[in-house]
Amino acid sequence: MVGLARTAAATSSLFLNLESVLTAVLAWVVFREQTDRRIVFGMLLIVLGGAVLAWSGIETLTSVIGPLALVGACMAWAIDNNLTRKVSASDALFIAGSKGLVAGCVNIVLGVSLGAEFPSAGHISAAMVIGFFGYGLSLVLFVLALRGLGTARTGAYFSTAPFVGAALSIAMLGEPTSFAFWLATGLMAAGVWLHLTERHVHEHQHTALNHGHKHRHDEHHQHSHDFEWDGVEPHSHAHQHTEIQHSHGHFPDIHHRHAHR
Repeated sequence: MVGLARTAAATSSLFLNLESVLTAVLAWVVFREQTDRRIVFGMLLIVLGGAVLAWSGIETLTSVIGPLALVGACMAWAIDNNLTRKVSASDALFIAGSKGLVAGCVNIVLGVSLGAEFPSAGHISAAMVIGFFGYGLSLVLFVLALRGLGTARTGAYFSTAPFVGAALSIAMLGEPTSFAFWLATGLMAAGVWLHLTERHVHEHQHTALNHGHKHRHDEHHQHSHDFEWDGVEPHSHAHQHTEIQHSHGHFPDIHHRHAHR
């Protein structure tokens, strides 16, 4: 919120692409998620676009506070994204609900501690509607993406959202744009495109694994049931994966977190 209050909405929307960059860096360096030169180059373009937005036209220390606050927020989200990926096989609604409940209580305590007063019922209702779509539904879909794509690539897909935000701020709020803004837009768009068009195929080994999540009986889920199954798919239960070796296009999802030579 400090960053948004001190930075134009269009610039803030694009600058928030750094969340995906920091998410990917943590995923690669700390959590050892697979990557390649194409993905790294795409991230570098996004970083360069963020640098253009952050430093173009800055004259005083005051104008640096907004971008620095946004960087801090992005780092916090990046840590959260990587930790959420570790539990993404669990129920997405439960994860989103738990995070929302804890975060909401913490924010209320912080707000009251800082002297804030409770808003009117109308403002609360409006905030709850925005929160339902912008955080609740969004977070459930984000957890499902973490499960199916891995952390870094989910962050890259998520990077398309700020472009929509920037376009809306220009169209609806009439915010001015500059050459630096459009240069940053081009750099970030190129970086996101490299991620969205990635293809990853090679022979890989699946080790034995036991976990539970919603699934269909595809090539990775060839198992029997120790209960009476009605044949409905997808369905959710604890199941055993046996060792298998094959080759197909894949992402570092919950079934493809293997090392690469």
